[in-house]
Amino acid sequence: MHPPEHAVRTVPPRHPNTWPGRVAAAWGVLFAAPSFVWASGSTFGAQSTVSPSLVKLARDGVPWFLAVLVVTGVLKLFGALVGIGLTRPRGSGIGRLLVFCGGGAAVLLAWHGGLFVVHGVLAEAGAVRVEPDLAGLTRWYLYLWGPWFVAGGLAFAAATALYVRHGAGDRRTLRLHGAVGVLGALVLSVASTATGIG
Repeated sequence: MHPPEHAVRTVPPRHPNTWPGRVAAAWGVLFAAPSFVWASGSTFGAQSTVSPSLVKLARDGVPWFLAVLVVTGVLKLFGALVGIGLTRPRGSGIGRLLVFCGGGAAVLLAWHGGLFVVHGVLAEAGAVRVEPDLAGLTRWYLYLWGPWFVAGGLAFAAATALYVRHGAGDRRTLRLHGAVGVLGALVLSVASTATGIG
């Protein structure tokens, strides 16, 4: 006697949610565009939202600064590839690299954006002094750039966490690579803040 047909059910394989990786990828592409636009010599969108000293470097076509803009644009596009890569399980080697990069990106972006937000809040509260001609710029960093960086960091964090949870390979190894990426990014972030470079 065979069991009733409705009693036999197959459980479909679980797939991670892909939206955090797709959001991270879109974030990278959207954020790369201004870098390449400004590297071309245009300051479209930068004059009131970015530090005047940086706008001047772009407008004057300073070679080393234009190179920095191109490199950062390429890094943002690489981040978009990492985001796409985190949307489904990959081979073990690629998976470890993706988790390492995703964890590092999450910390770098969240830290950077968090600093903008904290500084902006302190400036708005009058706890730190801001030159009157830079007050408007501080608000751009508080309400636009800070949240934008934090949103990117959260997208990479969610995509990385989901990949570790559902990705192929040993979860313990993936967690280790993610932790190394996070720790490295944290050390880099603290060092750049302490030295005033970042």
